[in-house]
Parts: sequence; C-alpha cells; structure tokens
Amino acid sequence: MAEPTGTPETPERLPLFHDDPKLRRRRGCSGIAGVVIFAAAFGGIAGLIGGEIAGLVVAGVIALPLLYIMLYNLRRRVWLEGDTLIVRTWGLRRIGLTGAERIDLVISDVRGTRTVSLLVNAGKRRKVAKVDLAVYSGAGGRELGVLQLRKLANALLNNTEANGLVFSELLVAQLKSEARGDAAAERPLYRLASAAPSGKYIQRFTMEAVSRFVATLDG
Repeated sequence: MAEPTGTPETPERLPLFHDDPKLRRRRGCSGIAGVVIFAAAFGGIAGLIGGEIAGLVVAGVIALPLLYIMLYNLRRRVWLEGDTLIVRTWGLRRIGLTGAERIDLVISDVRGTRTVSLLVNAGKRRKVAKVDLAVYSGAGGRELGVLQLRKLANALLNNTEANGLVFSELLVAQLKSEARGDAAAERPLYRLASAAPSGKYIQRFTMEAVSRFVATLDG
C-alpha cells in the first residue's frame, strides 16, 4: 500500500518516524534470524519428547505469531495531519488527538535503549496509536524534529478530555531546551527516560505523573 501523501485539500502530513531503509533491512534480517532460532529451540525440545512431527508443529506455532509481530512493527508508520494521527500497519487508521479520551507517556527499555512515546487512546477498538518522541542509548539518541514536536504540541493543546495541555507543555519544554542548546542529558524527555526504574520492559506514566514532572521544569 502506498504511503499517504499530502494534497492541496488536506493539511500537510508530517512523518513521525525515522525512515532508514538500511536500518529497516537490518532489523528485518535480525528479526527473522531471532524468530528462526527461538522457534527451532522450542521445536527441538518438543521433537526430542514427541518426535519429528511434534517438533515441527511446535516450531510453527512459535514462529508464526512472532513473525507476524515482527512484520507488523516493520510496516508501522505514523504521520500527523493537522490534529489527526494516521497510522499504517496492514491498513490505515485515523486517531484524532483533540478528541482522544486518554493520553499516557510510555517508556520502553530494550537492551539499554529507551524509547519515550505517547500512547493515544480514542476510546474505540483499534483507535490507539503510539508516537515515539525520542530514542536514547547511553548519553545520546534520536529525537523527533522541531517541526514535528511543535505541531504535536499544538494539536495536544486543544485536547480537554485527556488534559492534553500537560503533554503539550512537556513538548514545549523539550523545544525550549533544544533552543537553549542543552545537552541531551539535560532535556526533559531524556530526564524522563533516565528516571524510569530499570528492569521493566515497558512503563506507563499517567497524566498526573507527567504533570508533576512538568511542574518541576524551569520555564
């Protein structure tokens, strides 16, 4: 399916992802290798116990859902069009930021790489979107661009249902920190990522928790 493009009748569509074909291919190859190794290990154990057929069945049962998840993540793209998120996986779906019923800040930790994301829930089936704001590893990382952060902050500002003002203020604080030339470790998103306890694959920060953090930030 073709990626969405802007038209004169619609607002500009901003990509909210970092598209690196080489990195995507490398992730795909390593993902497939991981699925094969994982499935083969379980299939081998099952084969020793129940024979060759049992081993093949177990390997298939393990491999198929893992392969689906891997391909799902490789295909996933998110764009911002006005105040609407457009998410592509196997199809396209739209989630309005201004009308979302719940917004949380989520931090995932995979082998020392922490990703700071917004989880937007419109309160309907399949109306959930995750927007990665920054990815940090060690003392540096990769963050959304200034234009994307500013547009997201503007869209969140109009959300009253989930108090989007709090998340808008967080993004504005991030923009101000970048404008001052602060090092990555001094920026709000990095500070949130580093403050999250270790040992958890994913952690969710509610609007109240983010609000308390924003209140500690300098203007």
